[in-house]
Amino acid sequence: MTGEMLIVFAVLLVTVILFASDKLRMDIIAVMAILALMVTGSLSPAEALAGFGDPLVILIAGLFVVGEGLFRTGIAFTVGNWLIRVAGSSELRLLVMLMLVVAVLSAFMSNTGAVAIFIPIALNLAARANIPPVRLLLPMAYAGSIGGMLTLIGSPPNLVVSTELTRAGLDPFNFFSFLPIGLLILITSIIFILLIGPRLLPRDTGDEKGKAPDRMSLSDLVQVYDLNDRFHRVRLEPNSPLVGSTVAKARLRSQFGVTVLGIERSRDGKAVVKPVLHQSEYQAGDILFMVGSEAEVEQLLDSMKGLVCLSVESSRRDIIARELGLAEVLLPPRSELNGHTIREARFREDHGLSVLGILRKGEPMREGLLDSCLEFGDTLLVAGGWRQVDLLQREANNFMVLTLPQEMDEVAPYRERAPWALGIVGAMLGLMTFDVLPAVVAVLLAGVAMVLARCVTMEESYKAINWQSVVLIAGMLPMATALDKTGALDLIVTNLVAGLGDKGPTVLMAGLFLLTAVFSQFISNTATAVLVAPIAVGAASSLDISPYPLLMAVALAASTAFSTPMASPVNTLVIGPGGYRFMDFVKLGVPLQLLAMVISLICVPLLFPF
Repeated sequence: MTGEMLIVFAVLLVTVILFASDKLRMDIIAVMAILALMVTGSLSPAEALAGFGDPLVILIAGLFVVGEGLFRTGIAFTVGNWLIRVAGSSELRLLVMLMLVVAVLSAFMSNTGAVAIFIPIALNLAARANIPPVRLLLPMAYAGSIGGMLTLIGSPPNLVVSTELTRAGLDPFNFFSFLPIGLLILITSIIFILLIGPRLLPRDTGDEKGKAPDRMSLSDLVQVYDLNDRFHRVRLEPNSPLVGSTVAKARLRSQFGVTVLGIERSRDGKAVVKPVLHQSEYQAGDILFMVGSEAEVEQLLDSMKGLVCLSVESSRRDIIARELGLAEVLLPPRSELNGHTIREARFREDHGLSVLGILRKGEPMREGLLDSCLEFGDTLLVAGGWRQVDLLQREANNFMVLTLPQEMDEVAPYRERAPWALGIVGAMLGLMTFDVLPAVVAVLLAGVAMVLARCVTMEESYKAINWQSVVLIAGMLPMATALDKTGALDLIVTNLVAGLGDKGPTVLMAGLFLLTAVFSQFISNTATAVLVAPIAVGAASSLDISPYPLLMAVALAASTAFSTPMASPVNTLVIGPGGYRFMDFVKLGVPLQLLAMVISLICVPLLFPF
């Protein structure tokens, strides 16, 4: 063993120990590993930093953008609704449904892509079912890896071992050669997670881990700003003088103190609610959502003909959050609104939003909203279009957005672009499934198309990317380069096969499975399969046995990347959203790996005899 090998093994050992200790963030540890490999001369700067330009890293970043497009257009919420209808709020049923759906999808596309797309769906389901996300995300990630065992294209190692057969002059595996064993591992893993998983997964992550901070709901905000009895719905009859007038010309707020939030209008037989802008025009049959006191609304109804007051159900209040948008903003010291009234600030004209209430020193103001001078520290409850609320967040000098209601998690601000998002994702899956383009190219095309089709903005795209996951993956990829460059991995593989070759094919297969599974926890499973597959073929030739069972075991073992956060991109993806620690992967991942190994050792020889 050379000195270079010892250095690489030492860096790998320290990295794993630091990961397990949970004393430092995982992305910091990954960067430290890169620095150690450069400082010791094990890798050149170009080799050590190559991970940041690796197609896998770019692919993962692009998938975050695609997933955000599905969320922003409401597709993720629609899928979540379907899963809720099928599974209800039961944690066990949701687990089964999520794992099955993600596994099937992963059989025909990148498991990284499948998991990335379903992360926002799983988070939404967890919130609605009142389940900590930590209970769903890791099993879902494992299902993505197991889904790669179902078809030839499900995982790159499957293609690697099949290609190795072709190089040896043998028939390759067919598309569904992996299905029987992969399906058995999937079903057994689901049963194991249902029965044993609840004891191994964290039950409650607390405030700091795997749980979003508490946010006020719409009803909470209504209570805080004392608006319980101030929501009204009014229908415009054809004889109303408001018909044909714009919001600006009608001046309902300045005359009567009543604020019109939105207009419900029938379109193609369906009721559609739109936010009110300065230039919005009233039409006969419109239903207006208003905020004002009983006296103010009564004065309006007495002064104008053709107005009919309707009841306000709780479901109608929810429309305000979903369709119209609601936010609480704070006025910072340098805000241009300080010292001005709402009327003087031309809030609706300039920002497209209506001020529903003002909170000053913790107390709601009931009267004089339009004519009271705003002060530093005032918080305003504003309503309007979600696009306008989003723009408000960018005016940091004038506003600080404090609270968006919980209901915003179910909002799709670009809902009308949903057909575009579905088409883009369908095209991406087609390009990846039939290998028309490299996966990274297909994902980048999809990400750019999402932005061009206005399913997501560039600002939202940058925010959607989980940079901790990106840096962690980019930082650990050079470790595989160092192991390969110094010959460390080849040394271990060769010695292992030499030591087990004379103990029978089953023992050799078990050794190859263990070796592939262990190294897949620290380096790319594809790189591991590339290194181990030729040795498996050589060992089969020397023992005069069939290489098919050995190569099948190598492929299956490469997909059991369960036990460390950096074992697979899908594991890394769920670290941030789930708030997992290193030992969370070990506790659940190691038993699953052993289970997969036992199934493989029993079933592979039955289907592919030695």
